[in-house]
Amino acid sequence: MSGSYPRFAIVTGADSGIGKATAELLASEGFDVGITYHSDAEGAEHTREEVERRGQRCFVSQQELASARAAEPITDLIARLGGIGVLVNCAGTGQSEPVMATSLARWRQVLATDLDGPFLCAQRAASAMVDAGSGGRIINVTSVHEHVPRLGAAAYCSAKAGLGMLTKVLALELAEHGINVVSVAPGEISTPMTGQDESAAYATERPGNPLGRPGHVNEVASVIGFLASPRSAYLTATSVVVDGGLTSMAAHGHDSAGADWRKVRGD
Repeated sequence: MSGSYPRFAIVTGADSGIGKATAELLASEGFDVGITYHSDAEGAEHTREEVERRGQRCFVSQQELASARAAEPITDLIARLGGIGVLVNCAGTGQSEPVMATSLARWRQVLATDLDGPFLCAQRAASAMVDAGSGGRIINVTSVHEHVPRLGAAAYCSAKAGLGMLTKVLALELAEHGINVVSVAPGEISTPMTGQDESAAYATERPGNPLGRPGHVNEVASVIGFLASPRSAYLTATSVVVDGGLTSMAAHGHDSAGADWRKVRGD
């Protein structure tokens, strides 16, 4: 069962960044792809063109993750694809404000987008996979902040940590159905969400990162591609960190940080 799931994938937030790169890579590996976007219809259309240029079908649906109806586009795309073998929960939002300045409305908006939405999407995809009886993969894109805190990002960190634990619970519950569930936890990646063009991955210096730079979207997409494939059949209930070694730098950061580490900086 571990390798028999249909080659139909849905990638949320695939109008740009990691989601776009993932949709294109999966198409290159023979998947028909359904994608969602929030507001960038032009970006989603470009992704569709790139998927089709690789010889695969692509369907597009708009999605509001912070809505109770967040899973409706997943239902739509499953129907249009003819099934689902892989779900990549990639869409999300960021945050940069101290806890004391975070309103309840802002807190709820971030958690609804980064945790409630992926929960509803995973629930719907898992239901279709169980009904089909062919197994599958659910891959939740979290962040290094699934594991380590960040000043000024309480809601974001809480949502990503919650999604990481949801990943593990889903993995335990769905294993008997041949469905593997994992999270991918990127560090700083050059995407619109971090205010960078993709090319910045190789042009921007990050002395505090062991590899000395941000990551490129393709470096995350390639990991997701592996996890979406039968080659990852014995991986589930775990988090794969893709951060250039950043989360291993705690002691060195302690040695070199000045007092300004307490200041909240923008993303």
